[in-house]
This record gives sequence, structure tokens and C-alpha cells, in this order.
Amino acid sequence: MKRVAHDTWASILGVLYLGLMVNLLVLVAASPLVVLLITTDPMHSWPLLAVVAPFAAPALTAAFGTFRAHGEGETQVVRAFLQVWRRTLRGSLLLGVIVVGFAVVLLVDVRALSDTAASVVIVPVLLLLVVLAAITGLLGAVALAEVPTARLRDVLRSSLYLGVRRWYFQVLSLAVLGVQVGVFATMPAVAIGITAAPALYVVWANGRYCLRPVLDVPMRGEKPHPA
Repeated sequence: MKRVAHDTWASILGVLYLGLMVNLLVLVAASPLVVLLITTDPMHSWPLLAVVAPFAAPALTAAFGTFRAHGEGETQVVRAFLQVWRRTLRGSLLLGVIVVGFAVVLLVDVRALSDTAASVVIVPVLLLLVVLAAITGLLGAVALAEVPTARLRDVLRSSLYLGVRRWYFQVLSLAVLGVQVGVFATMPAVAIGITAAPALYVVWANGRYCLRPVLDVPMRGEKPHPA
């Protein structure tokens, strides 16, 4: 039998370390949301969940930025995560507030209109807008991870446009996140400790490919960011 090369083992262990550390760091950075999801019934605690949910956006952005840094040869996962988290904190937090606030308003409208005669027409439209908000938020987090100094207005506009134009990539991302939510509901320890990083990596890879047109043409007055 041929021996596995040292570089191969190093690559495998590096990927495993990346996944485990990203899981841990996301858990710590998004701990208020995770704790509430585990200890409360979301059907009753959703107002509190809506308050803390935006604080998870910087954790997602930092995870996406860590994947990018690892692809460029960075081996210090904690350092990469913290650097991206600090650089994108303001923009990603504001992004989270906008997306979560918009989604909450729409979902409240869905609940209020679900028993009316107009629900057959209005409710599907409102739910579609919720999906668009989720897509825009995910792509926006990827965009900020790639270009931390991008203006939020440009991030939102580009994310919404490309999310709709390349909707098939976002369907895959939402499907992966849906599976992750299912795993979290039944096996929280597995979802947090094992499957979170792979799911987020798929979302990041899809989002980065989807955003290539605007990553090749910068969203700021500097040199293009390589995709």
C-alpha cells in the first residue's frame, strides 16, 4: 500500500481544524441566539429571538471571511476569524438589523392576513419577499467578507439583484440551511459541533460564485477584489 504523503495529511488535518474552530467561534460569537434557540420555544420567544438575531450576522460574516482566508493559505483560524469580525462588525450588524427587521414585519403581516379573504394573493407575495430578504442577507454577508469596506447600500443592491438573477444557487444555499435547521432541531450538539461549518461553507461558496460579477468590478473606489 502506498503511504499517504505528509502534505496530504496536513491538508486533511487543516480542513478538520478549520471546521471545528469555525464551529466553536460561530457558537461563541452567536451565543445569545443559540442559547435562546436551545432553551426556549421559538413560537413563543420569537420577539426576543428577533432582537438578538442581528448579532449573529457578524459571526456568519466572520466565518465566510475565515473560509476565504484559509483558501489563501492562512492557517491561523482564530486570528482570521477575529480580524474579519472586527473589520466587518459595523456593516454586518447593520445588515442583520435591516434584514431581520424587514423579515419580521413581513411575517407579522403574514400572520395578520392569514385569515382574511385576500390571504390567497397577499400571503404568497409576502413569503416570497421574506425569501428575498434571506437571500439578500446571506449574499450581503458574503460580500462584506470579501470586501469589508464596501458600502452597505451597494452590498444590498448587488446582493438583491444577483440573488434574483442567479436564484438557483440560492435555492441550494437555502436547502442546505434548511437541512441544518432540521439537524439543529433534532440534534443540536451535532449541528453546532459538526455540520455547521460544512453548511456555511456551501453557502459561502455559492454566494461567492454568485457575486463574481461585482467582486470582479469593485463596489468601492479601490482595486478589484479577486474572486
